[in-house]
Amino acid sequence: MTMDNLAKKYYRIREVSEILNIPASTLRFWEEKFSLIKPKRNEGGTRFYTASDIEKIRMIHYLVKERGIKINVAEEMIRKNPDGISRKSLAVARLHSIRDRLQGMLNALNSLR
Repeated sequence: MTMDNLAKKYYRIREVSEILNIPASTLRFWEEKFSLIKPKRNEGGTRFYTASDIEKIRMIHYLVKERGIKINVAEEMIRKNPDGISRKSLAVARLHSIRDRLQGMLNALNSLR
């Protein structure tokens, strides 16, 4: 599943982890550190993330992991310019996807030799 086809209203932490390829432990840590991330919880404490939560996490991942920005600075950047950060992080994600597909093609070509 990708960000382009989020159809459900709520996602469990395992699903978000798979969608974004981020460990669940990282998601739980970021939930503590970022006031932007507030998943709903049921009586048992199970987290339920919305598509909006997933988008915020994707932006956090881009800033913290891709760009190496500190957590407090990343949160402030998202608060000030969420649309700009979202566009940049989406572009980087698409470029990574293209790179992975090209690498797969190269590997397939190399295996034919």
